[in-house]
Amino acid sequence: MRRAQKAVLIQGILDELIPDTPIPLRHTDAFTLLVAVLLSAQTTDKRVNEVTPALFEAGGTPDRMASLSEERILQFIRRIGLAPTKARNVKRLAQQLIDHHEGGVPESFEQLEALPGVGHKTASVVMAQSFGVPAFPVDTHILRLAGRWGLTSGTTVKRTESDLKKVFPRQDWNKLHLQIIYFGRQYCPARGHDLRSCPICSWAASGRRIMAECGPAPQSDAPDAAPS
Repeated sequence: MRRAQKAVLIQGILDELIPDTPIPLRHTDAFTLLVAVLLSAQTTDKRVNEVTPALFEAGGTPDRMASLSEERILQFIRRIGLAPTKARNVKRLAQQLIDHHEGGVPESFEQLEALPGVGHKTASVVMAQSFGVPAFPVDTHILRLAGRWGLTSGTTVKRTESDLKKVFPRQDWNKLHLQIIYFGRQYCPARGHDLRSCPICSWAASGRRIMAECGPAPQSDAPDAAPS
């Protein structure tokens, strides 16, 4: 089956199973989403959502965040991975928004990716979810599932993003990337997953992929049919 054909069927299943796609990270505007996504690197969304309410109460705008010391920001986010580096980047980011963007979040990939701690994935999330610009942010769930489903032969985020953009309609990218994330969490985890019983992997994954992740299919205990 061609990738484009798979994509049509996959999108239909995702629309049925994951019709609603709330943004997993709690936020109130483009700035708080930008900070939350920055904090989510190598950390679960759940953990980020545990620390951001207090952080945003103290520093919910670029002006207020820039006024906090790096040490104070670190106190709020200490429980998440790479906290010292992220605290430094959050403070620098807030100051750059004040100095170069009049305290607002820029609406371009180029300007977002020039901010401290902001890579292409973070910029893509903000562009998609805050500004409605079609983007296909690729996280670990999407990287894993795109490979399992045979939608990409690449192993990098850049290649996977490019391949997914080719097979899915541009107007649906923003919803689809969230649908795939939710599907990965609910139906298609990284470990202990039986691809043979998955609503998508069971038919989209190659036999080689299924064998590599699950091993041989279990043999039936039923006796062989008697000869006629």
